[in-house]
Amino acid sequence: MSVKIITDSASDLPASRHPAISVLPMTITFGDRQYRFFELKTVQIMDGEELSNQRFYELLIESEQLPSTSQIGPAQFEEAFRAQVEEGHTVVAVILSGKLSGTYQSACIAAEEFPRQVFVVDSENAAMGERVLVERAAQLVDQGLAAGEIAQRLETEKKDIRLIALLDTLEYLKRGGRISKSAAAIGG
Repeated sequence: MSVKIITDSASDLPASRHPAISVLPMTITFGDRQYRFFELKTVQIMDGEELSNQRFYELLIESEQLPSTSQIGPAQFEEAFRAQVEEGHTVVAVILSGKLSGTYQSACIAAEEFPRQVFVVDSENAAMGERVLVERAAQLVDQGLAAGEIAQRLETEKKDIRLIALLDTLEYLKRGGRISKSAAAIGG
């Protein structure tokens, strides 16, 4: 029985990732248009039109509304878990921080259908921090550890990951209501 790793697209994994890793896409909405965020790019759901990183930032500047993201639902996770389990695999799901998204809770709900076959780990991170944990899981798969052992190691090792972000502007935090106008003015 081999171990597979499932994560969400917030982990920013490159296309040339480990063969045991699968990425479930998150959805980004700009106004009335939805895009699927997958493998360091977003792809429009409706007609497949790609939205490059550069165009994303252009839309961010041009748009009156900030984009919103949608969590991956339990049904998507259940489908992904079931596909792996039916092929005889066990699964370690490394998910975007539960403090940032409901995606982790969705994965936990779906995993209830697969006791001792699917193990969900809250990365307590996003982006590069989550990616580091996913890549560590892949190393542990290569070392031959079982899914439960991998999940236990990740739970311990995630405490050593620190993600530090520097922002060019506080504008989007202000517009999104994360900080007050006065805090943005002082910080700017």
